[in-house]
Amino acid sequence: MQDDQPQSLCQYSGKVLVVVNTASYCGFTGQYKGLEELYSSHKAQGLVVLGFPSNDFKQETGSNQQIGAFCENTFGVKFPMFAKSAVTGPQASAFYRQLAVAAGKAPGWNFYKYLVGRDGKVAGAYSSMTGPADKDLLREIDRLLAQPSPAGQ
Repeated sequence: MQDDQPQSLCQYSGKVLVVVNTASYCGFTGQYKGLEELYSSHKAQGLVVLGFPSNDFKQETGSNQQIGAFCENTFGVKFPMFAKSAVTGPQASAFYRQLAVAAGKAPGWNFYKYLVGRDGKVAGAYSSMTGPADKDLLREIDRLLAQPSPAGQ
């Protein structure tokens, strides 16, 4: 779990990203397991899952430390998790506002996923109903991983 210090997303430049807003007390919380499996099975090819806990839908009440302990102890999460932040509306973090504009849609619920290509462009958005093992999502991830990193990355 990241601390409250700002983090540069440039460290993920040239990677394929699955960006997901998470919550500990949601019917989709079990997706943590699949997201970790996706990350561990594809990270060598350049995939990074980025988790952004949010209480926007009133299902993430813990502190950053509690969220981190829950994710690691319950689901073995090793992918990068950031500090709890807003992902919808005017209070959304700048990153999530940019994702929503690029995809044409803000998260409608927890475990909404954005897929970002190696070039930093949003390649797709997936509802909470789309699990990490969804065939269409995996096909798109594989397609993006097969593309070379942009020059200089």
